Amino acid sequence: MSRLRSMIRPFTLATVVALSLAPSAAAWAQSLSQADLQTRYDRALAAGYKAMMLCSAIANAERNGTTRSPDSVIAWELAGIQEPLDDIVGELPFEIERGEGRGAQLRSVRVRWTDDMPPRIAAHDSQRGCSIEPIGWVPGPVTTVRQQREPAPLHVVAPRGSALSSALDRAFHSPATDGSPRTTAVLVTRGGEIIGERYAEGFDPRTPQRTWSVAKSIAATLIGAAVQRGEADVNSPAGLGSGYQDGLRGQITIDNALRMASGRYSDTPGNRTDPLYFGGSTVEEVALDWPVVDRPGSHFRYANNDTLAAVAAIADTFADHPPSALFAALGMDDTVAETDWQGNYVLSSQVWSTARDLAKLGQLYLDDGVTREGTRILPRGWVEYVSSPTGPQPGGDYGYGAGWWIMSGMAGIPDDAFAARGNRGQFIVVVPSRDVVIVRRGEDPAGGPGFDLEAFTRDVLATLAETDSD
Repeated sequence: MSRLRSMIRPFTLATVVALSLAPSAAAWAQSLSQADLQTRYDRALAAGYKAMMLCSAIANAERNGTTRSPDSVIAWELAGIQEPLDDIVGELPFEIERGEGRGAQLRSVRVRWTDDMPPRIAAHDSQRGCSIEPIGWVPGPVTTVRQQREPAPLHVVAPRGSALSSALDRAFHSPATDGSPRTTAVLVTRGGEIIGERYAEGFDPRTPQRTWSVAKSIAATLIGAAVQRGEADVNSPAGLGSGYQDGLRGQITIDNALRMASGRYSDTPGNRTDPLYFGGSTVEEVALDWPVVDRPGSHFRYANNDTLAAVAAIADTFADHPPSALFAALGMDDTVAETDWQGNYVLSSQVWSTARDLAKLGQLYLDDGVTREGTRILPRGWVEYVSSPTGPQPGGDYGYGAGWWIMSGMAGIPDDAFAARGNRGQFIVVVPSRDVVIVRRGEDPAGGPGFDLEAFTRDVLATLAETDSD
C-alpha cells in the first residue's frame, strides 16, 4: 500500500491538468520539427503577452480611477513589440471577463492561440495586479468588486509657451518614420514640486504603464529599506548557495546581484525572461538556478535573473513589508507590483506606475532616503551606494551602480546624475546637484532608435538654467 501511495503522490493538480490536456496515443507518436515547435512556442508567448498587457493596463488604470480601452492598449502597449511576437499578437482573439454587478472589476483576460490547447489566461487580483497563469491552470476565485479610490486631480503643470513647456513638447516630436520613439508622458520636478508635465492623447496623471526595467531600481529601493530596518546586508550571501556553500554560488552576495555581477550564466544578451514574463513559469523555476561561469564580482552581465535573485534574498520580509507598504510611505498610490502566479514579485520588470509616482521615487533619492514627512526609509549613504560604479562596468556611455544607471561624463549633465531605465523608453533621471527629477514614459517600438534620454535631459537642464538666469 505504501508503494501505491508513493506512485500516486506525484500526481498533483498540475499533473492532473496536464494529463487531461494530453493528446491521443497516436498523436504522441508524432513529432514536431524544431521550426514547428518554435512557431508554436512563439504563438503561446504572444498570447501570454497580449493577455498580460490587456489585463494589467485595464485593471490597474481602473484601480487608479481612470480607464483604458482594449483599443488603446492594442495601439500602444501591443504595437511595435519584439519580433516575432509583433507579427502574431494582432491576430489572436481575446475575451475580457468581469465579475457580476455594476462596478465589478476585471477578473481575467483569455487569449486563444491554438485549437488544441486551452487559452492563455492573465488573472487579476485586487492586491497584486495581474499574473500570467501556466497553460491549463484554472485560476482560483478573486475579489470581484472594484476597489473604489478617490481620483487624483488632473491639473497639468507648465502652461503652453513657457521655456520648459517647449522643452517638454519636443519630447513628443519624432521623425514621422516607422520605429520612431512614441512618448506618452514627461514630467519634471524641482525641489519636490512638479514644474512641468505633458501627456499624449489618451494618457493622464492617473494612467499607469509597465515600468519594465525601471522596476530594478524599485527593487534596489526595497532592498535598501530592508537594510535600514536591519533585515538585510548587501554583503551577505544572496541565498543562491543552498547545497553549494563551499562553491562559488554560495559566495554570490546581494551586492553582486544588484550590480549585475553574480557570475552566473545568461542564456541570451540581456537575459530574456519571456518564460516568466509571459509564459506562466515562476521566479523559482527560471531565475534562481543558473550556473556560475565567472567569479562573483568579476564581470558585468546585465541579467534580469540577478535582480530577481537579489529580491528573493529579502522575500521573507515581504509578509510584513510588501512593496505596497513602501509605495504607501512615498505616496505612490497609483503603483502596483505584480507577481508570478505563485505570488513571487517580478521586480525585474513587472510593476505598473504613473509618471507622478515615479517622480516620487526619484524624490526619495534627492532627499537622501527620507520621506517628505521625515521618516528615514533608506540608510544614510544608500544614494551614494546605488550611484557608485564600484563593481565591474558595462562599457558604453552609461555606467552601472546597484540597480541604477550612472550618467557621469555626459556633456551638459552633472556628474552626479543617475537614472532608472526600462524597455520601450521608461526613464527616471535624478540630478542631486540640481534638485531635479525628470521622468519620461513611452511605448517605443522594438528595434527602433529609441528615445534620446541624454539629449532630453540636457535640454531640460539647460532650459532650467536659462530660466534661472533671467
